[in-house]
Amino acid sequence: PEPKAGDARTPEPLWTRNPEVARAESTQPSEVGCLLKMLLELSEEHKEHLAFLPQVDCAVVAEFGRIAVEFLRRGSNPKIYEGAARKLNVSSDTVQHGVEGLTYLLTESSKLMISELDFHDSVFVLGFSEELNKLLLQLYLDNRKEIRTILSELVPDLPSYQNLEWRLDVQIKPSVTIKLHLHQNGNHNTKVLQTDPATLLHLVQQLEQALEEMKTNHCRRVVRNI
Repeated sequence: PEPKAGDARTPEPLWTRNPEVARAESTQPSEVGCLLKMLLELSEEHKEHLAFLPQVDCAVVAEFGRIAVEFLRRGSNPKIYEGAARKLNVSSDTVQHGVEGLTYLLTESSKLMISELDFHDSVFVLGFSEELNKLLLQLYLDNRKEIRTILSELVPDLPSYQNLEWRLDVQIKPSVTIKLHLHQNGNHNTKVLQTDPATLLHLVQQLEQALEEMKTNHCRRVVRNI
């Protein structure tokens, strides 16, 4: 039977659709791939540290950015935190946490080399002003090359894999095989005996000891009596 018009189970032929709609649907998978973003995942602790930035002027945030890069280059300096804390009338721990939060933001962004749009979207969730977001973005763009250089120098110079050669050594326990040719009552036969060198050496020693024992006067008297 002919399908009825408007039957939901009967898709409309592609060639009868609006060309613009058909083109949009045919390109939809590639467009979805282009929408993938690389956003930073900030922990609650990092968010708390960064929450101090809106409380100071943008000039102070810029100075914090310089301190953050200096922190990566030469290590932490408590005196810098104490001096900034006195000027801002806050505790040195607050300043230190703010710098550490900014350091994490810049280093992680530089590691991933995220785009300007992804960086903006990453800090957008922090609820900062647009002016502060632009300042953070500029700090990232101005310093990411140097930060990547510093991070590459911090990586320990460990040996890298080139090749692997191996062999399997199998140790086989040595053994001694003895074939005895015997004659008894006109018949000839053979006996095959097998032992390890240690046991054979012990056997030889026992036989030699027995031969020496036969030379004693006691053994000679016993033999004569037999």
